[in-house]
Amino acid sequence: MAGSISMTYPASAILVSGSSISKSGNRLCSTSRKRRETVMSLGSNKERPGVVVQSGDQRLYLGLDFGTSGARFSAIDKDGTIQAEAKREYPWYKNGETQDWVRSWRETLFLLLEDIPLDVRKHIVSISIDGTSATTLIVDSETGEPLGRPFLYNESCPDALPMVKSIAPPNHTVCSGSSTLCKLVSWWNHVDSNKKSAQLLHQADWLLWLLHGKLGVSDYNNALKVGYDPEVDSYPAWLLRQPYSHLLPSVVAPGTPVSCLKEDIRTKFGFQNDCVVCTGTTDSIAAFLAARVSQPGDAVTSLGSTLAIKLLSNTRIEDSRFGVYSHRLDDKWLVGGASNSGGAVLRQLFTDDQLEKLSEQINPLEASPLDYYPLPKAGERFPVSDPNLSPRLLPRPENDAEYLHGILESIARIEAKAYELLKEMGATQVMKVFTAGGGAKNEKWIKIRERVLGLPVSRATHTEAAYGAALLALRGANQNIL
Repeated sequence: MAGSISMTYPASAILVSGSSISKSGNRLCSTSRKRRETVMSLGSNKERPGVVVQSGDQRLYLGLDFGTSGARFSAIDKDGTIQAEAKREYPWYKNGETQDWVRSWRETLFLLLEDIPLDVRKHIVSISIDGTSATTLIVDSETGEPLGRPFLYNESCPDALPMVKSIAPPNHTVCSGSSTLCKLVSWWNHVDSNKKSAQLLHQADWLLWLLHGKLGVSDYNNALKVGYDPEVDSYPAWLLRQPYSHLLPSVVAPGTPVSCLKEDIRTKFGFQNDCVVCTGTTDSIAAFLAARVSQPGDAVTSLGSTLAIKLLSNTRIEDSRFGVYSHRLDDKWLVGGASNSGGAVLRQLFTDDQLEKLSEQINPLEASPLDYYPLPKAGERFPVSDPNLSPRLLPRPENDAEYLHGILESIARIEAKAYELLKEMGATQVMKVFTAGGGAKNEKWIKIRERVLGLPVSRATHTEAAYGAALLALRGANQNIL
């Protein structure tokens, strides 16, 4: 790998590399069932941009992020320095009148593996994947093939909510129409066959299964919204008593090695024989890990298609009435939620070029008089949990820059309301906010949010969830396989 590499894909790609890397020695694949807890507090950022990779015993770690509109990979070394990264938009395949997401995800996964330069690929020793939270697949427990279309992250199943509320504790995380458990119950109530040979998987679980071949393994971040309790590290008794409990996957810590990469994939793409595949996490958790923050009161707002908030707190907060839940992070908690507001609304109204040019005309120090609630369609999860909440994007001024200013400021107000709600519920008070996701590139938006939040807001050094997934792969590389 000499110098920087530029490659062209259906979507933009950036690859960074240094001088040639010699092949590292293979590590034997352990079959021990002993596992250690994944340490997810990843400390300060040690990346040194522009450092040339020296030849020698070089081991690399691969993270893949599957978002709402596309996927990307990031390959890093042991110091966290990025060796290669690229992205692809999902190909558009129709299944009837809807997008065939399963085909798109599968094809994108293998296209991304092929996109990794061979000189990088042959040094990768571990892989992890993050996916969108509560994106749910019901698959055949023998073949792994989906038994129907997936339930997407923002889909609500209100038909299942009364049944879920009747079995779960009051205001539990699963007591939301968009929870994984509601999606499972809705499927269970409407399908007459294949119930005995079915398996529930999350998006990241299924993609990882394509790589390691062990069906039915998940992580406690993805499993939270199906009812898994990360504090006691088990499914609760009320859930295990249900007739569909056999569909639930086994759960381990994020970043736990599951198995070696399947032989046919190793052979086809030139990966090491001992390359391991580790459990993943959700996209917003991966974005938080990528920011490499570690102090209670630090928060990461991911400005992607949606607005996802994660605050590192000493206290666990759960309340489905407000779409608030807590993910485990070692001995602390990532408290927050995800609003349906965000970049998806902007993409419905403006092109990327328009967003860039109109943003230049905005004075972020002046408050916009426009009051919106920007949503791509009816339904909100957090800080208001209302599946029927309608988008509010009118009146629209004649000046598009004023319109964009109003939308950006309105999303910032949703963000401020979210952090204030967490404080009222007992979470550690937010002290500073790091920004990840595509919206982190908009400096005017950062200034608007800083004014509205009344807090220091900065762009995280690493803003991509794929980097956080790569850090999980790095952590898992030295653990024993399940």
